[in-house]
Amino acid sequence: NCTEPEALCGEGVSGGVEAMIGILLLTLAVCLCRSLENGAVLKPYDLLYEEGIQAYYSNDWHSVIYYMEGAIHSYTQQRKFKIQCRLQCAEQHEMQEAAQPNLSSFSVILRRAHCIQQCESQRMGPASIYRVSEEVLQEFHRRTVYNYLQLAYYKLNELDKAAEAAHTFFLANPEHMEMRESLERYKQMEGVKESHFIDREMRPYMEAFNIGLKQYDEEQYVLAIGSFEEALKHYWLAETECRAYCQGPQQLDANTSPSSSFHLYELIADHYIQVLQCGHDCIRELATRAGRLSPIENYLPMHYDFLQYSYFKVGNYEKALETTKSYLLIRPDDDDMLQNLDYYQSALGRQGHSNVITPRQDLVWFMERYEVEKEILQSVNDLGYFYLDPLNWTGSGPGAVSENHSHSDREKRFLGQEETLKQPEMLISQKKKTRKKIDRDLQEGGPLLYDQVKLIHDSHQLNGSQRVLLDHVITTRECGELYQLASSITMAGDGYRGKTSPHTPNERFEGATVYKALMYGYEGRIPLHRATLFYDVSEKARKIIESYFMLNSTLYFSYTHLVCRTAIEGQQDNRNDLSHPIHADNCLLDPDASECWKEPPAYTFRDYSAILYLNGDFDGGEFIFTEIDAKTITAAVKPECGRLVGFSSGEENPHGVKAVTKGQRCAVALWFTLDPLFRELERIKADEVVELISLEHRLDDKISVNPRDEL
Repeated sequence: NCTEPEALCGEGVSGGVEAMIGILLLTLAVCLCRSLENGAVLKPYDLLYEEGIQAYYSNDWHSVIYYMEGAIHSYTQQRKFKIQCRLQCAEQHEMQEAAQPNLSSFSVILRRAHCIQQCESQRMGPASIYRVSEEVLQEFHRRTVYNYLQLAYYKLNELDKAAEAAHTFFLANPEHMEMRESLERYKQMEGVKESHFIDREMRPYMEAFNIGLKQYDEEQYVLAIGSFEEALKHYWLAETECRAYCQGPQQLDANTSPSSSFHLYELIADHYIQVLQCGHDCIRELATRAGRLSPIENYLPMHYDFLQYSYFKVGNYEKALETTKSYLLIRPDDDDMLQNLDYYQSALGRQGHSNVITPRQDLVWFMERYEVEKEILQSVNDLGYFYLDPLNWTGSGPGAVSENHSHSDREKRFLGQEETLKQPEMLISQKKKTRKKIDRDLQEGGPLLYDQVKLIHDSHQLNGSQRVLLDHVITTRECGELYQLASSITMAGDGYRGKTSPHTPNERFEGATVYKALMYGYEGRIPLHRATLFYDVSEKARKIIESYFMLNSTLYFSYTHLVCRTAIEGQQDNRNDLSHPIHADNCLLDPDASECWKEPPAYTFRDYSAILYLNGDFDGGEFIFTEIDAKTITAAVKPECGRLVGFSSGEENPHGVKAVTKGQRCAVALWFTLDPLFRELERIKADEVVELISLEHRLDDKISVNPRDEL
């Protein structure tokens, strides 16, 4: 009966567990029935998306827009409803300690589960109708829906909305050559303005932060303060929502799926740790822009860094000190900020204010929780989980900076050497760093470091600038080991946002990161020596590139990828496309204008690139350099085992790959940066795994020593 009393849908249940379960089932049935009767059920976005695709193939452009816009709305609302329900139910049914913790905790869990199911079903209908496939979910993550929208709006001559949808799609798919060309065409069309190229999926905290950066660059510090503070307000809201969304469902891989042999607490621990890890990683998720594989490093700390200097410039030393102390909660060993701390405390010390100014409480609470989570996650290695700090923080936590924080030498400076303190310096914004040309002389011809490595061609012989071709970088045996590694761990679409054919429908792309390889080796899924070989070979290539081009600063990894591209049988006749279209690695190539725009979504921080080939037993697949017109080929390289081509990543080196028409072409693709701010997160994780493996080997060696030998 759908007209049961309202109380059943709104009140928590109590009493025995059996009674609770019975009431729970009855209540869910009542609430589901009522929500369906009211006709307020949210239509599943996967169904709307499918109808939109059908309309697309029928050239029914009005229906495409209707269904695709409806799918976007449904997708957004579903996420919003789930978050709201989880937060609301967590507040209504809090976990509390009791004399009978097992029964009491389970009772709360049941009530919270009932509350969430009731809340979601009232807003969205039965759970079964809004469960979508992983494939459709990935389509929304990749913003494919906007690709359909842009064409539909274009067909209906709504060019402003077409440009908007195209830009939104392209930000998440920066290597989509057709969309890049479409965007260039939109820019030339009458009636299309620069203001139409907006990101419909832009997160509010990132939008406010970007506005703040622009105001900061223009030295409008009062306005910048407002924007940065607004960004932090939205950031903490997004962090709360991210954690709520992490509650599930969680994905279990084939090696950890529950079996009948798992006992209750193993199952609980397995899911809970995944939820805890997901919430712990929200800080990394929130710092990752659409279409990026790695987060913006120091994203959260940067807010407080920009704020402290902006407050300093407007003369508000109290707020400058507050944000400085907040920053130091995260980066307690930052020498520049410690110097700023001395300056502000000295300036305010005369007024007696510095000791009562504390770090911001939202960040203090966040760091306390972060450290507790970190301790828990580090303690569960025995259950098969491996912890990596999502921010690679080295600080000791919230206690790193406190009100009684002092060093004897600083105490003296406060009391008698105020005149020696240096004023805070302007922080260069990330935007300015991107624009800034690297001030270095372009050189080459440095030592190759390894006797067996042979120089084949330099820049002059390759008809360009900052280019090199080397042979015998690795041996035939090492090529075979890495090729076997590729066969065992690469996954279709890895490194290409899940797209199995990102550049051409005629080839299949598969890849794996160095961190994934090391983790598989550490877990015993693959031979460990192959994983460490991948790590060592990439480091060898980095050293060679750094030395040959005579760089006067450290070259850091930006991305490391073991990648294979395989010709798809039956699709090779009369091919006229490329395996990888002509492009530059750190700017957006515009052949018609003879320009390469160094701006997002290009990876503007990349400085050097290299490809180390593992085999040559395939047809096609030559690497080519071109002029900036993307047509005139200046040099071609035939892949062979142990051959490496290295080059600077800018507009001086447009390049691509000819079609692989038979067989499989495998290589280690490497991108490097001179800016440590953009170091590869996966590489940092890989370094930690290597250190862990090394430590375990040292411990094993120590344990195996006979005590008598020690004497």
